[in-house]
Amino acid sequence: MSDHDLNWKYVDEAVVESEGIARAAQQSLELGIDAVSPAVGAQLAVMAAAVRAESVIEVGTGVGVSGLWMLQTVPGVHLTSIDAETEYQQHARENFADAGIPPARIRLIAGRAAEVLPRMNEASYDLVFVDADPAAVIEYVEHGLRLAKPGGTVLVAHALWKGRVADPARRDEAATAFRTLIAELAASSAVATAVSPAGDGLLQIVKLGV
Repeated sequence: MSDHDLNWKYVDEAVVESEGIARAAQQSLELGIDAVSPAVGAQLAVMAAAVRAESVIEVGTGVGVSGLWMLQTVPGVHLTSIDAETEYQQHARENFADAGIPPARIRLIAGRAAEVLPRMNEASYDLVFVDADPAAVIEYVEHGLRLAKPGGTVLVAHALWKGRVADPARRDEAATAFRTLIAELAASSAVATAVSPAGDGLLQIVKLGV
């Protein structure tokens, strides 16, 4: 195993998951959902706490793994989560309830993100998390930056897309979309960005301005 792989394995295994998150992660695995890794989940929790998030919007509910990570560190945060799969959202609702999260803190919207996001209020969210169709990631991030408050944060899962983004020879749609997005954001003076290599990569974007 390479030093890089050892580091990745260590960072993931150093995370302590709550029982609720561990159950939801196992459920994701059984349903074939590619949920965030423990290391990425821990980063979501840290970011939610760091920005003192009161309002979070998520593209891609799954069964609630990422939502549970973000909800656990900020007691008053409200989560709006979008997913086209109503079955997954029902599991998420149950997982949130099992974790003791009041229903009033959760708003689940069933529908395609491309149709739902344009209807959401501009500059209304402290934190935006995108974990959905990688081929549409540029569109989702554009919406995310519109929805984020000035100084708000947009986080994007799977930003290294199975190791393909770092290899310019990989020209599949998802890898190309992430590569284009990262390059465009790096050249923009409207945002500050960084990519964490934890898990499958986490793109971190801060919306600058007042």
